[in-house]
Amino acid sequence: MEQPAGKQSKMSDREKCVFVTVGTTSFDPLIELVSSSSFCKLLEDLGYTRLLLQIGRGQYEPEAFVRPGFRLEYFRFKDTIAEDIQGAGLVISHAGAGSCLETLGAGKPLVVVINETLMNNHQLELANQLYKDGHLYYATCSNLRHLLKDMDISKLKTFPPGQPEKFAAFLDKVMGVS
Repeated sequence: MEQPAGKQSKMSDREKCVFVTVGTTSFDPLIELVSSSSFCKLLEDLGYTRLLLQIGRGQYEPEAFVRPGFRLEYFRFKDTIAEDIQGAGLVISHAGAGSCLETLGAGKPLVVVINETLMNNHQLELANQLYKDGHLYYATCSNLRHLLKDMDISKLKTFPPGQPEKFAAFLDKVMGVS
């Protein structure tokens, strides 16, 4: 898969990274929000030193930058984002089931951002149930900043690893399949 040269580098051990993923979809409002200078300043104030974005098929392409104490990098797609998730102190994601499962399975704190422009949006149902079960926080683009300021990631419960059949059953229940 595609990875633009010079847009992403290896993370050092001293960095505290926020990884944002939209999967294979397009979610420009989220990418525009998190790549804004004021949002980067908020992340910096919260102790993060790096913002790594997986921007998917979106039209909006942020401006990568490095400044003392903080940097923003991005890519569109790659074969796997497992290393990016593993290296993150916080993952902010669209509410796609695959992205949620991969992040929760890695034991990483997760904030899901609901794409309110989708029709028949089952993302809200999935995010709400995982929130009720204590596994993640969720927001919309309009209240993400407030959530990040107020949330306590130490209160999140670990999602039970190695039980994909339970997640599939849970997903079926949330989607109304069973």
